[in-house]
Amino acid sequence: MLSYTLNATMITPLLPEIGRQLAPGGGDISLVSSLFFLSGSVAGIVLSRWSDFVGRKPVLMGSLAATALGTLICIFAPSLPLLLLGRAIQGMSSAAFQLAYIVLVETLSAAQFGVALGVITAVNGGFGGVDGYLAGLISRFYGYRAVFGCILVVGLLAMGLLRTIMPSLPPPRPDEKMDWPGAAALSAGLVALMTGVSQGSSSGWLAPSALVLFGAAALFFVLFWKIEQIRRWPLIDVRHFRSRRIWPIIATTILTLGGVFSVINFTVILLSQNAGIGFGMTPEDSALLFLSPPALIGVASAPLSGWLAGRWGWVRTMKIGLVCCIAALAVIALFPFEKWVVAAAIAALGVFYNGLALTTVNGLGVFLSPEEAPAALPGLNGAAFGIGASLGIAIVAPFVLGGSTGGIRIALWISVGITVMAFAASRFVPSLPTLAAVRKRRMNAH
Repeated sequence: MLSYTLNATMITPLLPEIGRQLAPGGGDISLVSSLFFLSGSVAGIVLSRWSDFVGRKPVLMGSLAATALGTLICIFAPSLPLLLLGRAIQGMSSAAFQLAYIVLVETLSAAQFGVALGVITAVNGGFGGVDGYLAGLISRFYGYRAVFGCILVVGLLAMGLLRTIMPSLPPPRPDEKMDWPGAAALSAGLVALMTGVSQGSSSGWLAPSALVLFGAAALFFVLFWKIEQIRRWPLIDVRHFRSRRIWPIIATTILTLGGVFSVINFTVILLSQNAGIGFGMTPEDSALLFLSPPALIGVASAPLSGWLAGRWGWVRTMKIGLVCCIAALAVIALFPFEKWVVAAAIAALGVFYNGLALTTVNGLGVFLSPEEAPAALPGLNGAAFGIGASLGIAIVAPFVLGGSTGGIRIALWISVGITVMAFAASRFVPSLPTLAAVRKRRMNAH
């Protein structure tokens, strides 16, 4: 998992240095991050579903091998375009998350599954929030390329461990074929949608470029729907989208990320560094006070959340987490200019958001996936993370970037409202069968 996570958390602080070395005359350095996440959203859907046909282990090994190749390109890239190519290839490691969840549910007992899923969710935050700081130290003494070298070592170690200890599950399906046309249409739709969201946020939602991208996304999604209706082995049977097994959990994930992620990683960070209406903090102090605590708390709370979900029920635990998230966000919205109140509420989100909410939506994505396509919903749910985070920031950005106290308050209450919508969507998530029942139904479907 770290082979993917560190490519995000350790590289973001290095963007200014990368820009100075590879694009001194100008260039869109933000693509270093956005291409990585965009590639990851597509790879998570396509590769996880492909593993239903050829097995989890080969796909995991292949995605890590591609990531290693992309990392090598980044290490030796003499120009920004070549570095961007490497970052796009690195994004394939995103499939590791969805595949890990499926492997856990296929190999562990019910009691083990919840805790192990929490560990994987905790790893999503990196090394407890200190990896960005470590990246800065390494880069200061050895340059940003050395950071990519460290990430490469982690990826190679992961490949060695997978080859040695991972079981070969499930057995390949030589009589069934991957739905590549459906995967291509859905991937194109996601690329157009996420690019449109980014364009709309920067240029305006009614800008011609944004409208063209949204129109293209709609056309690709319609094409995907038509393809799935005629395929013998579809990427995901469209009839499932009419059931409560698919759309409620995807909607809950998008809205949860849209509501909470934008507060922690955007609104509060910009407010804390604003000397006029905010706290006037340096970027380092801001990260230390508002980013590290929820990440560190999440490392401990996510495994505990998985353990609690196995006893309280996954749906119930998710709803409790969302209610607590709403309460914490409301406190921030009521007292946005009280630094220590905001810091305490953000730290609490380390339990409610990084722990309870994220652990359970990941687990539910695995449990509720159709029997004949166990990797389909985890892949879609993984893409929902990126869509929700991008959409949430895009919606509040105009209010936050205005730099007024009123704009900050409006942005925060919008985030509260989005999270309330996430709780409303969670009420449609159906009750879960036992883990043993899930395995039995999937074996019968296979």
